[in-house]
Parts: sequence; structure tokens; C-alpha cells
Amino acid sequence: MTSDATRDAPIVTAVHGGSGYVAGELLRLLALHPRFVATHVASTSQPGESVVATFPHLAGTSLDALRFASEEAVLDACTRGGPLAVFLATPHGSAAPLAKRLFAARAAAGLEGAGSRDFHVVDLSADFRFPDAAQWASIYGKPHAAPELLPRFTCTVPEHFDGDAATASSSSAAPPRHAAQPGCFTTAATCAAWPFFKLGLVESDVFVSAITGSSGSGRTPAANTHHPERHATLYAYNALSHRHEPEMRRLIGAASGDGRAPDVEFVPHSGPFVRGIHATLRMTLRREIAAEALVAQVNELHQQRARTTGGRSFVLASTSAPKLTEVVGTNKVRLGIATRGRTLVVTSVIDNLTKGAAGGAVQWMNRLFGLPDGAGLELPGLGWY
Repeated sequence: MTSDATRDAPIVTAVHGGSGYVAGELLRLLALHPRFVATHVASTSQPGESVVATFPHLAGTSLDALRFASEEAVLDACTRGGPLAVFLATPHGSAAPLAKRLFAARAAAGLEGAGSRDFHVVDLSADFRFPDAAQWASIYGKPHAAPELLPRFTCTVPEHFDGDAATASSSSAAPPRHAAQPGCFTTAATCAAWPFFKLGLVESDVFVSAITGSSGSGRTPAANTHHPERHATLYAYNALSHRHEPEMRRLIGAASGDGRAPDVEFVPHSGPFVRGIHATLRMTLRREIAAEALVAQVNELHQQRARTTGGRSFVLASTSAPKLTEVVGTNKVRLGIATRGRTLVVTSVIDNLTKGAAGGAVQWMNRLFGLPDGAGLELPGLGWY
């Protein structure tokens, strides 16, 4: 963790892939952040254009004068020394070669070693979510572009990282230098299942059914994801074959501590709304426990970990079924717990653009720089949208 950055001084922040939905959400959060200041935003499609022209909802903020720059210009800015936060919000497969160029440029500028203590990268794509390049290639259908960088990145939900090698991409238990944000479906499902595996309360099978909003498909319309095609309907896709399923196995399995991945069966759905994920998980308790008792254990686990790490948990459980309107626009996770006999059902709601992507990434960057987890993320919900 960074410990010697000047207290309250702004931290130069660069964003790559700056014109997408996730980047737009990231810039919204950075405009409110007490330390991270978005000074460089790269876009391959809109260099020189105004950021707020692309994201009009950000007008009237500190981003008004900011313009997109080329990747080369932003990479050059990342070699000037001083504390630096870099977010990679590029498409899957593009972040790894970009990270390779970034690390090489900083090494050439003599910024490795002691000069790199205040330099952290958080990847919002899938490029650094797996420690094994062969596994990544089997899922994404092409070789990993920078396998030598995989050990530098840790991938898990920030609340779940405790320096444990099982949750890290690296075999080292040292604090991470760089992080990868898990996928949005993975975040919703892992936050729902993780505490029960951590507490040793459930068997190894997990069934996940989750519905996501249209913003999860990105800014470019496609025949099966364009909002007019899905606004008044609901359908499943990639049942039992979605690329987030292996992520869920790895991250949920890490909670049990025995190295065994659970048998996760995942069915994603496209929902008729823009923002949010509603996930329903079914698990089997090892013994009958009342829902109220489980709620108390789950909340105490998160509170205890927050006290131990000095961090902040955005996860809260109850016996009430959560609604998307409780979390849209926030970094919160709301869990609803129900039981019948040994059957456990957990519903989980998150904002896919915030906790599932940009908010989780900012939370990770807070952690890497030794800032409070909640810095810039203590956001009220929208309520209606």
C-alpha cells in the first residue's frame, strides 16, 4: 500500500477507453473524488473532442475543460513521475497489450523500483481476471497478450481481499500493487455466495440466475443487445456457458480456503432496463439455520473484516427482498436471505456500471493507495430513474 503520498494532495489519474459507458461512469465518480483527479482520458475514436460533449450529464463539473487524448499522449503523460492512478476501461483483449506498453514505457523512463510505489493500475476489462494465461485463452478464444504481467494483478471483490494467496492472481500474500475488477455478473454472484462459503455453512453446489440491464452490453448496439430489442422482453442467453461462470468458480471457491472450486451453474438473462443486475442464487446449507441468524452472521462477518482491514464494506444483508432501485447509482450490494429447511436462496442486487465496474474499480484504487474504501463512493441511491 502507498503510505508516503502527500496527505490530501491530488493524485493524477489517467483513464484509457474513455468514451464507453463504464468510462463515463468512472468519470462521474472521479468528478466527486477527494483525491483522484481525471487529468488524462484516452479515446481511440474521439481524440481532441470534449469529454462532456460525449457525456452531457457530466457538464457543470470539474470535467468541463477536459478533452479526450490519444493513447500515445496519455501513455506519455504516465511516464512523468509522481503519484499516478491508471484505469483501463478498454475492451477485453485490448487492456493487456496496453498495460504491456505502459509498464515498458515507465521502465524505460526509470520509474520502476522505488519510483513505482505510488503507481497503481486497475483493469476493468477481463484481461487480468485469471492467473493462468492458458485458462484465459480457453475462455476468450485467443492467446493472452501479456502473460508475464498476470502475477502483478490481483482479482477479487475488494471486500474479499485479505492478502490471502487463494484470492490473488499472484502467489504472494503481500499487498497487491495492481488490481483487476471482476465482471459485473461475477461481482453480484460472488458477493451473494462468498460469506456462506467463508463461514463454511453451505455445500459446494451453487445455481445462479441473473438479469442484467442493457448498459452491460456496452455502447455499440448489436442485434441481440440493442435496447429497443430488449426493452419490453426478457430472455436467457449463454446458459451454462457464459464467460463469467469460471470467474465465479474461482472467486467463490477461494472463500472456502480448501482450494476446491464449487460447481457453479449460471444462467444469465437480458432484462428490459438500463442499469443494474438482479441475481438469485440457490445453495444448500450443511444444517438448517434460520434466515435471521444467517443475516446476523453475514453482516457481522463484513463488519469484522472492515474493522480488521480499516476498509469499508458496501454489502448489507437482510431478510427482505432487495430492489434494484436501492442500489442504482451507488456502490452498494444488497442481499436478501431466505431459507426453507436446508435450502438457501440469496437475492443480490448491484448497479452493473458502479459496483460491478467503475465503483468497484475506484474502491480498489482507494485500497491500493491506502485511502478509505469509501472515498468518493458514499453515494445515495437515485430512488427513481
